[in-house]
Amino acid sequence: MLSDEEIIEHLKNGEIKITPFETSCLNPAGYDLRSSSEVNIKPKQYELTATLETVELGLKVTGSLHIRSSLAREGIVGSFAVVDPGFRGQLTLNLHNAGEKEITIKEGEPIVQIVFHKLGSPPKKGYSGLYQNSIGIVPSKRHKS
Repeated sequence: MLSDEEIIEHLKNGEIKITPFETSCLNPAGYDLRSSSEVNIKPKQYELTATLETVELGLKVTGSLHIRSSLAREGIVGSFAVVDPGFRGQLTLNLHNAGEKEITIKEGEPIVQIVFHKLGSPPKKGYSGLYQNSIGIVPSKRHKS
């Protein structure tokens, strides 16, 4: 897992790119990604939202996403995939409200933390799947080829 200092080094050498980058979103062991728009999640429902930031990973790093604990304490649960080496784009997030009250997430509000992991060796090839270069909320493409 990369520390804040290691994340800064990876940003400097281009192995990680986060656009726009905001220093206040950097944490000791990750970076807070923000919501690209306001989203209202009714109780027992889910909504998709996209990150404000575009993330680009080189071949030596992967990322994992974790819901912000303040949102989890209000009943928000996230279902997230691994951010593979070589991925470029905004991330679409699936958020479920397991609570009893409607939750509003404001545009620009930190929503998930991305934690970066250095790989022992680079993969044979980077991510080149259906979600490469994603912009905004991207629905499932699993039945498309």
